[in-house]
Amino acid sequence: MFIGAILRRWIEILATLYLAWRDSRRELRSIIVTRENQHIVLRHAETGRDAMLRDARVGTVLANVNPGTGISAELSRAVHDGFVIFEFPADKVVLRQITVPEQARKFLSGVIRNQIDRLSPWPVNSIVYGFVAETGTEDAAIVDVRILIASRTDIDSARQDLAALGLPVDRIVARGSEIEPASKTAGSVTLWSRLADTSSDRLGGVARAIGIGVGASVAGCILLSSWAFVSTASIQSSSEDMAARSRVLQRDMRAGRTASSMASIPPAERAWLLKDVSISSVILIEALSRALPDSAYLNEIRLDNEKLRIIGLADDAPALLAPLERSGNLTDVHFFAPTTRGPDGKLFRFSIEAHVEPRIKIGED
Repeated sequence: MFIGAILRRWIEILATLYLAWRDSRRELRSIIVTRENQHIVLRHAETGRDAMLRDARVGTVLANVNPGTGISAELSRAVHDGFVIFEFPADKVVLRQITVPEQARKFLSGVIRNQIDRLSPWPVNSIVYGFVAETGTEDAAIVDVRILIASRTDIDSARQDLAALGLPVDRIVARGSEIEPASKTAGSVTLWSRLADTSSDRLGGVARAIGIGVGASVAGCILLSSWAFVSTASIQSSSEDMAARSRVLQRDMRAGRTASSMASIPPAERAWLLKDVSISSVILIEALSRALPDSAYLNEIRLDNEKLRIIGLADDAPALLAPLERSGNLTDVHFFAPTTRGPDGKLFRFSIEAHVEPRIKIGED
């Protein structure tokens, strides 16, 4: 349960961030909506959010819409792709002003929230408000705070009226009273925004889409990992089966190379088999020349099927066994006769016997 709650909260945060990112992209194409002389006026906002907030009535006029008529299809497309900001009528906004110390600037939200019940003419649960803070003109240690308050009923009614015209509002701003000094009306204040007042349906839809995407990704990773695991196990099993078969085949080939079994094979096949499994004399002599030191001399080399016998002289006969074993062509290297001192008294006569590995192996252990 605890992990599920964390996962749901994480997905909700992702959905909120996505909506904020999408609104910030759309805000670059802002459309300002104002009420002027009983008409709804739509304007392109000036480039830059700060310029737009300074004066909503600056910008190219897109259309004048009469209440109850609606907008054209072309304008509807522009509205759909843009970010609609409605300037709430000043006569429906209540302005309150307070001053706080400069040190309290970063705590303004909490300060205003604690005082809004005293400042608002309506119940707290039925209002929307925004504020802007400016450094005092007479005392820099004082912050002048303008708080604009509006009835939530009026806000909802304005949104519904504009939505009926085909103008879904993304943000509602206000400037306060028109008779305020110019220095006090230099900026708009946000009263309501769709992102801050995101409905559970809108957030839930985006969260569900993100959850489905995350779930599909996790399921895909699990399926891919399972497929890789099964494939690896299958390949390993096949490799082990092939190795086992190779060992059996090699054992059968070695066991089958007896005199009686070789005699039962037709002459042509017997010749090819002997060619495949017999070691080349040239390769054997080359292997011996590489394995034996320069101080060793061979007097006799005898190869009988897979048995090799070499007789010769060396200054250190026991040291010859290890290099011959490491040559890769000989196994079971040993002396088959006693080692004796040579005629000159310096070298020793050795007699070594070894098993010759086939030139082509059928399998590897």
